[in-house]
Amino acid sequence: MVELLQKQVQQLDQRQIQRLEVLQMSSLELRDYLQELSQDNPVVDLDEAAAPPDPDREDQQLQHLRWLADNDRQNRYYQGLWEYESDPIARIGVSGGLEETLPQFVSRQLDRLRLDGDTARTVGFLASCLDGDGYLRPPLSELAADSGIPLPLLERGLAVLRTLEPAGVGAENLSQCLALQLERAGVDGPALAIVRDYLEPLARCRYRLIADRLGVSMDEVLSALKAIRELDPRPGAVFEQPGQTPYVYPDIFVEEQDGHFVARSRAGERPAFQINGYYKELLANTGQPEVKDYLRRKVQAAQDVLQAITQRRDTLLRCAQAIVDRQEEFFRLGEQALRPLRMADVADAVGIHESTVSRAVREKYLQCQRGVYPLGWFFSRGGAGGDMGGAAAKAALRRLIDGEDKAHPLSDQKLCEALAAEGCPISRRTVAKYRDELNIPGASGRKDRG
Repeated sequence: MVELLQKQVQQLDQRQIQRLEVLQMSSLELRDYLQELSQDNPVVDLDEAAAPPDPDREDQQLQHLRWLADNDRQNRYYQGLWEYESDPIARIGVSGGLEETLPQFVSRQLDRLRLDGDTARTVGFLASCLDGDGYLRPPLSELAADSGIPLPLLERGLAVLRTLEPAGVGAENLSQCLALQLERAGVDGPALAIVRDYLEPLARCRYRLIADRLGVSMDEVLSALKAIRELDPRPGAVFEQPGQTPYVYPDIFVEEQDGHFVARSRAGERPAFQINGYYKELLANTGQPEVKDYLRRKVQAAQDVLQAITQRRDTLLRCAQAIVDRQEEFFRLGEQALRPLRMADVADAVGIHESTVSRAVREKYLQCQRGVYPLGWFFSRGGAGGDMGGAAAKAALRRLIDGEDKAHPLSDQKLCEALAAEGCPISRRTVAKYRDELNIPGASGRKDRG
């Protein structure tokens, strides 16, 4: 009885991890994930209607199922070994390299480690939480509360993650990232002490101060500096593809109904996939225990994915509606009406954790009559003491500049004062920053000299 309870808890953890991973997938990532799933799981049918089975091929199908069951583990091992030999990290992200995400690269390395199932799944989960630089920003306590994974298991998984390539992956911050790389290379002494405690003085070139504090010579500090310069402050960036133009598929559509704006999912959206009818019938009727057990596991895995996708859609829609409710004036008036909005506000409205909101809106897009916007775009902080978010402040700044007298354009200070009069008391430096981000020149560059 105790063993049965333990297995149920572990299975729940695995499903929860899977749901979190599916939740944060973009539409394109989800499509690719389902393509891979259909190749690994014979019961997954991505077509709307499965082809009718051929009775004469039943024996062949049964033999194929037995072969799949026997060779699942060997296939994963040999495929991972071949990919490792033909695709070392040096090829990723460079000309001729393979397009691969950091979580995918980490997961491939797990196939060669002898980890128990819980630890392997936890490392994979943590890999999915890494940012574009390869850092793990959320505290483990927050991830434990969000995922239901025990904190000791997360700590064990993180220790494994930090032993993998690229060196420095899974660090909390720059200091720890550099320290992990130095430790991996066997470098000790001043270099390790500097990245742990003296990065700020190092950035300011205060080498004498560092030497005095560490009790070492200037030559030792400069030698450490040389070693530090060879480190990679962004170990995950090699997996980015900045030159690739992403395709945008809106996940949410906003329409006005009876004077209010309503978020809805893609109209007529079909189920992500269906379980092949032939295999369902075979599961119900076969008398061969090994075939029944294999099919039962594959069908359950497919159903778990379907539930994760359903939860993804529902959570995303609830978060989107909460955003629309709080930014309703934007949909009426435009960017100048944007309000400050935090993910914590949406989390409170929906009744979920803030990190769940972050995953739900990641790389998801909303389409309305004003265009297509990333859901994350609607989150902004207000100016000091003001009611206006950053995007709204930029819109107001552009409007002021468009309406100014071109013979006597407004200086940044004048723009600052005009914005303050409209309820957005931001500093002159922030005005200059926003103007640069909008690619608008200074007053002298805008002056009409005709």
